[in-house]
Amino acid sequence: QNNSDEIDLGQLFQMIGRSFQKFFNFIGSIFKGIFHLLMLFLLFVQKNIIVIAAAIIIGGVGGFILDRVLPEKYISKMVVEPNFNSVQQLYNNIAFYNDLAEAEDSVALATALDITEHEAASIKEIFTDSYSDENQKIKLFDEFIRGLDTTTVKAIDYENYLNNFNSMDARFHQISMISTDNRVAKKAQPAIINSISVNEYFKLQKKINDENLDLQEEIYKKQLVELDSLQSLYRTVLVKEADKPMQGTSINMAESGQSRSRELALVQEKDILKEKLVELNEERANKSTIVNVISDFPTRGVEQKGILNSYKFKLPLVFLALVFGVLALLEINRYLKAYNQN
Repeated sequence: QNNSDEIDLGQLFQMIGRSFQKFFNFIGSIFKGIFHLLMLFLLFVQKNIIVIAAAIIIGGVGGFILDRVLPEKYISKMVVEPNFNSVQQLYNNIAFYNDLAEAEDSVALATALDITEHEAASIKEIFTDSYSDENQKIKLFDEFIRGLDTTTVKAIDYENYLNNFNSMDARFHQISMISTDNRVAKKAQPAIINSISVNEYFKLQKKINDENLDLQEEIYKKQLVELDSLQSLYRTVLVKEADKPMQGTSINMAESGQSRSRELALVQEKDILKEKLVELNEERANKSTIVNVISDFPTRGVEQKGILNSYKFKLPLVFLALVFGVLALLEINRYLKAYNQN
């Protein structure tokens, strides 16, 4: 130890060098550990290469046979836009249909979808997910903050909104059906939509919304009529003022400018009301039904293709996972026996 206030730069650099050395040694130990595990895995594969190769070959042959024997699967997709907060009901209904399909309860599924039992038995899976891109999320965020007060808006930004965004918040949702019958999805579509549309709560919400839209439209139209009357009155006043004989050579530019300004304000107000009427018509069109069908199920489903959907790819992976699991358990058992003897 040195009691003086001066710093020995040599000792300082030695301390920094030792710190860097420890850090690089730590990084090196991590890479050495990874390399050691890799070598153990390769030795394990080398030791059991025959069993692993046999599992892959058997799985490939079995998958090829299954692809030939089992019927082809077809996928059909439909895009919908639920209104009046009916998206939760949509997801619940689709989950119910999927449970029936997985349980192979063709009788209940046929009743729910209004199709035959044979057609219901062909359905293997039905699911739904959100269908939204970045532009739609921005629009939803804009609509969300419009209904908030200024204090709350300051505390919420777009990143926070995205972190709490889930599939229920999306405007559009995609329903997918996988079946061995390429025509069953189109037949089941009316039942899927009607299962939500017949809900009394959503029917009441739609009825109230229609009444509110009609009332709002009536108010806007009355305001337009009043504005037309007021504009006509201003024009009559201007005409009468223009017909008065001019006294001397004085012209009151202020009154003329005010009249023109008032008339311009009326024109602008009429344009705003017309835009509001257009927005009302768009909202009426968007909410004319409880569930808007943006894209119907196709008349015939599309065959599921690709290596990831074939049993030639899936079955070897399953067999390989089983073989690795069994061999790993055997290795652990041998290690435990050796450890017990030691």
